[in-house]
Amino acid sequence: MSDLGDPTAPSPGERLETLLGALLAGPGRWPVEEIVRQLTDLYGEGLTRIVGTLREHAPGLVGALAADDVVASLLALHDLHPLDAPARVRGALDRIRPQVGAVGYLGTDDGVVRLSLGASRGCSSAARATVAAAVRDAAPELTGVEIVAAPALYQIGMGPPGAAPEGRAS
Repeated sequence: MSDLGDPTAPSPGERLETLLGALLAGPGRWPVEEIVRQLTDLYGEGLTRIVGTLREHAPGLVGALAADDVVASLLALHDLHPLDAPARVRGALDRIRPQVGAVGYLGTDDGVVRLSLGASRGCSSAARATVAAAVRDAAPELTGVEIVAAPALYQIGMGPPGAAPEGRAS
């Protein structure tokens, strides 16, 4: 029976992680790691050849393929994605802003991306988890996500104490 189309079913990647976790906890850890490494290298070499051919004969198709989340993660894993990690992180942040509010890209240093979250919704643990997951999905080659809360900004206006000029709350 297929789980395709069932939004509650684990993705193939999630099922693979579960299976690998179980195998890596057992006595056959070394052979499992080596098999995964060899398969990853084999698929990586195949993807490299496919992307090379596409870049030569149909360069626009590489970007079109990279628009698919699963393909994008495979391309990123093998350093074949047409966009670099910072560009993919910025795109992911653009997509999740409606959910988490103000979030800014501060840079990447030694594989760790630094982000700022606005003071309104951005400080919640749910917003932090959403941001971290989006970054990991967009750029799996990064080694970490550092989130800092943006300082709250206060507007100071002129006027007598206690007065609330039109259009400004007291």
